[in-house]
Amino acid sequence: MKDIDVLIEALPYIKQFHDNKILIKYGGYAMVDDEAKSSTARDTVLLKYVGMKPLIVHGGGPEISRSMDKLGKEPKFIKGLRVTDEETMEIIEMVLVGKISTEIVSELIKHDGQAISLSGKDSSLIFAHRKGAHKVNEELIDLGLVGEVDCINTDLLEMFLENDYIPVISPVGIAEDGTSLNLNADTAAGEVASAIGAEKLIILTDVPGVLRDPSDPSTLIQKIKIDEVPGLIEEGIISGGMIPKIETCVQAIENGVTSCHIIDGRKKHSLLLEIFTTDGIGTMIFK
Repeated sequence: MKDIDVLIEALPYIKQFHDNKILIKYGGYAMVDDEAKSSTARDTVLLKYVGMKPLIVHGGGPEISRSMDKLGKEPKFIKGLRVTDEETMEIIEMVLVGKISTEIVSELIKHDGQAISLSGKDSSLIFAHRKGAHKVNEELIDLGLVGEVDCINTDLLEMFLENDYIPVISPVGIAEDGTSLNLNADTAAGEVASAIGAEKLIILTDVPGVLRDPSDPSTLIQKIKIDEVPGLIEEGIISGGMIPKIETCVQAIENGVTSCHIIDGRKKHSLLLEIFTTDGIGTMIFK
């Protein structure tokens, strides 16, 4: 009976989100652990088979750094942000487009999902401009070939979605002169979710969500309204690497995405538990 109860609980959510676009940002454990990669891919395909339209944007920072080390190129960071020269950009494209994206596609196909690997450069999918010198904590820095998104070619994505494909997007942008630009994966996911009119943006991380006490998972904040975010940042509850993720969520919601979810990709079936159960398992940000 328990299995039946789970299906009954899921039914209203399956009906509610039928034919809706769900943008999933793959990151952290869900991308490096073989079992988690397979499980996350299977759950993504399940969303497709119950009538939703999933899209994936993925990161790959640790894998990029490992590849740079192997090739004798020392990764450089300023204030936690990767400095991207031409050689680094070549490695980023090699890893994101040539390796990670195709691995995700292979996992999806293994579970009978039609999937297509796309770089942000394909048909100017993610048109961007070079960020240039900017201030970080009052210090002027220039990260090189790092971009900010200008627009998304939604026609290309709609074409694949209408033909039952799951687009798997690498966060590499293309500038007006054809230059490749390194994009923040969370930001790219938010921009794609907004442009495509996604119902949800789901960010897979290695933490349970936003915690009042970082050392205590039981202090998970399950729901946050976007007008509560500044106060939580001021209190230090939202801090460090969680700030840009939350800011991405806030911007996506202000641009029309109904809700954003930060969930723990280490937990088996976290994607399904967040979408198909009343309580969910992570932090939901909404208007």
